[in-house]
Amino acid sequence: MATTVHLAQQPEADELLGRSPLAALVGMLLDQQFPMERAFAGPYVITQRAGWKDLDAHEIAGYDPEAFEALMAEPPVVHRYPRSMGKRVQQLCQYLVEHYDGDAEAIWRDVEDGHELFKRLNALPGYGKQKAQIFTALLGKQYGVTPEGWRDAAGAYGEEGSRRSVADITGPDSLAEVRAFKQEMKKAAKAKG
Repeated sequence: MATTVHLAQQPEADELLGRSPLAALVGMLLDQQFPMERAFAGPYVITQRAGWKDLDAHEIAGYDPEAFEALMAEPPVVHRYPRSMGKRVQQLCQYLVEHYDGDAEAIWRDVEDGHELFKRLNALPGYGKQKAQIFTALLGKQYGVTPEGWRDAAGAYGEEGSRRSVADITGPDSLAEVRAFKQEMKKAAKAKG
């Protein structure tokens, strides 16, 4: 899966995201109520604190829950809600161990089409429709995972040339464009409701 990404805007963190399917999944999981680039740097921070070279679903799934939450909460925190997100990361890894023998890439390795990919992602703990659509778009746009119908399964996030989500971030300029789009969406929602 090795690819070059600029999601965390930090070379070491982006290198991990480019080679580790689990790191990419965890980064997407952490991407809520927290700056995108910090969320996607989270997997690298976890590896550094735990003394690992890479993330391993079996290791995280079996990690003492209180110790893992403490690792997430150590300053600077891995997420705005480090303890609850620590639980979610462990739940995600436990699901991967149970359903995919801990192999995150197996989620998309043999999918028949974009609908199946979306369905598998949507079933992950901590993922919902929007997160599954965004990750489907991220896989298609940046990781070369393009089963038939992936753009349709990703919804508006799959549109070519869009600047809606992390799937569209390729550097500092596109990060600023995605941020601007999100701010406009928040303004529109606030004015509407």
